[in-house]
Amino acid sequence: MDSGEKRLNELGYRQELRREMTLFKTLAISFSTMTLFTGITPLYGSSLLYAGPASLVWGWVVVSFFTWFVGIAMAEICSSFPTTGSLYFWAAHLAGPRWGPLASWCCAWLETIGLIAGIGTQAYAGSQTLQSIILLSTGTNKDGGYFAPKWLFLCIYMGLTVIWAVLNTFALEVIAFIDVISIWWQVIGGLVIVIMLPLVALSRKSGSYVFTHFEMAPESTGISSKPYAVVLSFLVSQYSLYGYDAAAHLTEETKGADKNGPISILTSIGIISVFGWAYILALTFSIQDFNYLYDTTNETAGAFVPAQILYDAFHGRYHNSAGAIVLLFVIWGSFFFGGLSITTSAARVVYALSRDQGIPFSSVWRQVHPKHKVPSNAVWLCAAVCILLGLPILKVNVVFTAITSICTIGWVGGYAVPIFARMVMAEKNFKAGPFYLGKARRPICFIAFLWICYTCSVFLLPTYYPISWDNFNYSPVALGIVLSLIMLWWVLDARKWFKGPVRNIEIPNEKV
Repeated sequence: MDSGEKRLNELGYRQELRREMTLFKTLAISFSTMTLFTGITPLYGSSLLYAGPASLVWGWVVVSFFTWFVGIAMAEICSSFPTTGSLYFWAAHLAGPRWGPLASWCCAWLETIGLIAGIGTQAYAGSQTLQSIILLSTGTNKDGGYFAPKWLFLCIYMGLTVIWAVLNTFALEVIAFIDVISIWWQVIGGLVIVIMLPLVALSRKSGSYVFTHFEMAPESTGISSKPYAVVLSFLVSQYSLYGYDAAAHLTEETKGADKNGPISILTSIGIISVFGWAYILALTFSIQDFNYLYDTTNETAGAFVPAQILYDAFHGRYHNSAGAIVLLFVIWGSFFFGGLSITTSAARVVYALSRDQGIPFSSVWRQVHPKHKVPSNAVWLCAAVCILLGLPILKVNVVFTAITSICTIGWVGGYAVPIFARMVMAEKNFKAGPFYLGKARRPICFIAFLWICYTCSVFLLPTYYPISWDNFNYSPVALGIVLSLIMLWWVLDARKWFKGPVRNIEIPNEKV
């Protein structure tokens, strides 16, 4: 029997999903969920505007450093609990019988909210990239190019979401194969962009500009406080460096998951940390005119700063935008693969929570496709909710800011619950897996927990001043309402019947 399946049985679950994923395939899906371009590209422009290049460039290094603490803490827990329920399953067992149900409930819903919103962030940013591709393919903003209106933007958003759901309805081998393509797409495409862009650009910024120049734009952002501007400039890095828990969601389908799950988590962080910084440096060195990037009359309508950087580089040297369009398509592919992988993760969490009767109509969402052995109903539930999240695109200008904040707070906030429980639990109650921190676990978990709390807090902050209906970050309101309803449900009803993960194998009492 596979070591991961053996541990799953010890935890009280029978093997229901196909355990066919290799280390490389699991790594591919985890890497695709984090993705090289999808976090940096949509927030690069706003983060650069807050405090200039130095804060943005070094912010990635700082965030990467603290992300390792979170990843190492999660890798140890994943090694001990290789289950599809991952975070909320971990929370239930680590918090103990008294607090386990509440910890599991909070973690499960935070994770579910974060992952479904994560699908929305990929769909929105992918639509934004496609909008720029269409614009540059039909001309430019100055030459009568077609800039997709809001209704078409929403249709693209919905179309991507539906395509990801359709693909996730097939066997996991299909998703794994696509994600193997994804990892090569992003590694090769990333190398091409990182190397080619600075070489093509007619001029390059100096090292002192990229690494030491600090510049605020209070006339555009309304922010005059330097510390506050720096905090906001870090958002692009904090949004980009998570999603590595995707490997944990697939542990019931991965061979040797108690070993390969942690390896996938840490390897994903390492690859993204290096490639992400290189991508930021390539964009920043290639800037031609800082102020022109944000000019609404420029070739890309001031809507997408990376697209303008690519256009300036290729049009400046070759007097056409073909090269920029090709590289934008490479970036768009990253969003496509990322959305596909996040849909896979989200469906697994919804399936696992439904298996434990934690979602209304759980009997519907926990059904597994009889042929493909995937939670197809859970896939379509995630897609439907994601589409609902995107409907305000027609009327509101800050939808991406809100969805990004909801995604990050929910997703990363879900990490905090099991990490905190692991930090405070008695060591004798923990059955270590192959990856074990020993005495180092408490300081590592402590730093990881504080970093998560800080990350969640900054995504609730206003990003522009003075605050108005056009720029209001409504994520605190949206999250406040949703989380209040979830906790009210717990107090009035769920605490009476929700006991956390429900075993489907009867095993003798033992330490798990």
